[in-house]
Amino acid sequence: MARKTKAKTTKAEPTGTALTHIDAKGEARMVDVSAKPATERTAVAEGRVLMSKATLALIESGQAKKGDVLATARIAGIMAAKRTSDLIPLCHPLALSKVTIEIATDAKLPGCIVRASVKVTGPTGVEMEALTAVSVACLTIYDMIKAVERGVRIEGIHLIEKIGGKSGHYRAGA
Repeated sequence: MARKTKAKTTKAEPTGTALTHIDAKGEARMVDVSAKPATERTAVAEGRVLMSKATLALIESGQAKKGDVLATARIAGIMAAKRTSDLIPLCHPLALSKVTIEIATDAKLPGCIVRASVKVTGPTGVEMEALTAVSVACLTIYDMIKAVERGVRIEGIHLIEKIGGKSGHYRAGA
């Protein structure tokens, strides 16, 4: 007789005791950060764009019809980080001090690994700005190559690291 075993499930680690964007009545609200001190905060996020080897070779050769795919995606990611509060309803507008987008091609995937690092000195973190930067950079890569391959996949967008603020240092997998 086959023995039944329970599958192990993993839960995302909670970061607080309550949802901060929900008030006592259960309604959405923008968090008041006016009493929080301005400190240096950094967030790093990453995502992947998976494609065929032929499409990756087209990107690497710089022969895509729309132009330089990686340069365009880097600029799009930076622009997106700066506009996060326009896209995500309850995010605070922030005066970002640094945004970097690194895109590495990887023949083993095949595809591109997109990483964003965002820094601010302020009363709230920049996780959403880093995640938005990666998302838009990945979408831009898709847009630039969709004419040659519609089956491109965007995967694994996640926060890698957060430094600063009341909740301290977070590192994925640590």
